[in-house]
Amino acid sequence: MVFAHKVWRLLVAIKDGLALLFLLLFFLVLFAGLSGRPSKGAVREGALLLKLDGAVVEEPAEIDPLAQLLSSEAPIHQYRTRDIVHALRTAARDDRVRTVVLDLSRFMGGGLVSLQDVGSALDEVRTAKKPVLAYATAYTDDGVLLAAHASEVWVDPFGGSFVMGPGGNNLYYGRLLEKLKVTAHVFRVGTFKSAVEPWIRNDQSAEARANSQALYASLWESWKGDVAKARPRANIDMATRDPGGWLRASGGDAAKAALAAGLVDRIGDRTTFGKRVAELAGEDKLDKRPGQFAHTSLRSWLAANAPPTPGKPIGVVTVAGEIVDGDAGPGTAGGDRIAELLDDALDDDLAALVVRVDSPGGSVLASEVIRTAIERHKAKGIPVVVSMANLAASGGYWVATPGSRIFAEPATITGSIGIFAVVPSFERALGDFGISGDGVKTTPISGQPDVMFGLSPAISEMIQANMESGYARFLGHVAKARGKTTEQVDAIAQGQVWDGGTAQQKGLVDQFGGLEEALAHAAKAARLEQGEWHAVYLGDGAQPYGGLLARLTPDEDTAPPGAVHDWAGIASARQAAMLAQALSGAENLLKVRGAQALCLECPAQPAGARQSAARPEGPLGWLALLTKGG
Repeated sequence: MVFAHKVWRLLVAIKDGLALLFLLLFFLVLFAGLSGRPSKGAVREGALLLKLDGAVVEEPAEIDPLAQLLSSEAPIHQYRTRDIVHALRTAARDDRVRTVVLDLSRFMGGGLVSLQDVGSALDEVRTAKKPVLAYATAYTDDGVLLAAHASEVWVDPFGGSFVMGPGGNNLYYGRLLEKLKVTAHVFRVGTFKSAVEPWIRNDQSAEARANSQALYASLWESWKGDVAKARPRANIDMATRDPGGWLRASGGDAAKAALAAGLVDRIGDRTTFGKRVAELAGEDKLDKRPGQFAHTSLRSWLAANAPPTPGKPIGVVTVAGEIVDGDAGPGTAGGDRIAELLDDALDDDLAALVVRVDSPGGSVLASEVIRTAIERHKAKGIPVVVSMANLAASGGYWVATPGSRIFAEPATITGSIGIFAVVPSFERALGDFGISGDGVKTTPISGQPDVMFGLSPAISEMIQANMESGYARFLGHVAKARGKTTEQVDAIAQGQVWDGGTAQQKGLVDQFGGLEEALAHAAKAARLEQGEWHAVYLGDGAQPYGGLLARLTPDEDTAPPGAVHDWAGIASARQAAMLAQALSGAENLLKVRGAQALCLECPAQPAGARQSAARPEGPLGWLALLTKGG
């Protein structure tokens, strides 16, 4: 008994010690978060430093506090497009900012529309007679696009600038599934709904190829046009017509090749670049190391330059990332979460509502939940306007249908009006191991869908009928919104994906313009003059724990050096991305999901964490799949 008592006292002591330790850590984190928040005093005369160590997105993903505490790495930074644009425009008018510095050494890219918006804001800085200097070890397409808007583009002597253009290979699992004897039961509506092709084919269909070629050609021309306008001396043909010959002409030196093609202006390491910035912005009086310059970080600048809030509020709800069932997000468009944001705002006396969409779609059910929540605002008699960012396809277009006016950019990807579902079954594979199924059924759909031993003809017929019904509903929403017949919409639907310019010609989009133009139109429709309204972004600041962790992550002033982002590093990252694509393809096949209005064929966008839908349980849960989709 004495021994047991001592053991018990030891366990209690360990428990008390751990509790005290966690309590201490909690208060340390809380203190650091509150004391580390940027203040107006953090603004210094000199440069505005945009050290974009991550991706530019429409809506940053919320940081998972538990996952972050257990992780040994800092979260990947995500920068909201409108924050960067706002920072640049205010910097253009502020005498404290002498120059803007773009550090793209670990830049992970962004959607074409987002980067064009940032590029336009950089042009405003230059118009204000303030130089913009860019630096990176290696530039790829997205970095080249942003750097094109700089006054001086620097590259590290061991780096370069590489233009690859949009496109590439997708993975097709048809032959693999055949070898594994896995049957992919595909249900779809839309000749061009190529999202299902990876699971039933070994290559791209002719219809999907034609649609993709038209889309990518338009995006490529838009990218080249933006670069040519911002940087006329850039010779894109030299860098893309014969890339190997272009590099050999400079003795294999990628930095010199970039200089020869006019993609960069100067070659120099970070210290040399910093000294050049110091000539314009002044030396950093707090840090005497070589290459340091006086600057203000993006986070500190935003904290000191909050947008004004005059007049009545115009609500902006953001639908960004894949649309999924539940309350996922931000960064993922959880249908219930967004509907709750909209419903909570019903009593806020909004003058108008702008729906900002940057999504490839997803669950039909979640898309409909969001659409009906938007309709509740429309029923109040306020103007509802849609602003499409990089991507508003499939379910992303579904949620856009309540809008009385749809704004998009020429490089916006939209359309993909179609529905599909994929259900795998393993009866052939199990048969090879001598496993078979048998039992008693009371109806033709008892025990269905049976992913172990195959789908019955009755359940297959039901699922396909549900797909066709969902597609007809999709066509109906679009036809009502666009003043067309369902036959007219069907002719431009069928899962086809369009660029913004083509979408406008086909009547899916009303006019070109970004979020600012959509807000101005909404204000005019609400009979408000300039200065009589301000934008309110629904859901901003609604996640206190994630916001605290975001403030605890290093900013531009304190971030430690990361992995070298040179050409070899870029190749390794692309290899990792291909592996992730392969794993994602397998996951998408095996994941239990309902009908989807999802544009998997659209170009990938930098995104936050994707949250899986819950797995249904029991026969009722399986049958619920027939009414879900996206």
